[in-house]
Amino acid sequence: MIITKLVMAGLVSAALLGAVVPAHAADELNVVPGLSIIGAPLALHGYDPVAYFTQGQPVRGRDALAHVHQGVAYRFSNQAHLDSFKQDPERYLPQYGGFCAYGVSVGKKFDGDPHLWKIEDGKLYLNLNEEIYATFLEDLDDNIEKAERNWPDIKHEAAKDL
Repeated sequence: MIITKLVMAGLVSAALLGAVVPAHAADELNVVPGLSIIGAPLALHGYDPVAYFTQGQPVRGRDALAHVHQGVAYRFSNQAHLDSFKQDPERYLPQYGGFCAYGVSVGKKFDGDPHLWKIEDGKLYLNLNEEIYATFLEDLDDNIEKAERNWPDIKHEAAKDL
């Protein structure tokens, strides 16, 4: 009986996910599997995108301060950050949908770790792991240039297909 209830809950969650997430979100945005409390998949592993710019560090957001943008939920650590995001979301969104910036530079989509980040020219970049982050920083301008060229071609591709 418990297993049946869990299976049903999973099916309901999957149905809800399809109802609230635009078709492009799974392809273009790096989200944590499952749903947030407000019914959309979770972006940035639940970290506050504004905090990178205002506090210079990753800060966990709160469920009570979540906002859905482009079909995914972003969490914020305080009301001021939520308000700032609502006024200008493009300013705070991670580049390449939150996928690893170095991965995009080589034509791949890897998970973006919210602890391995860099703000360059007012844009937030995430990377997969410490080694890749170090490689990304070694030739930052060239890696960003390559990622910018690759992103339009891989944006709508599933990570598994790259």
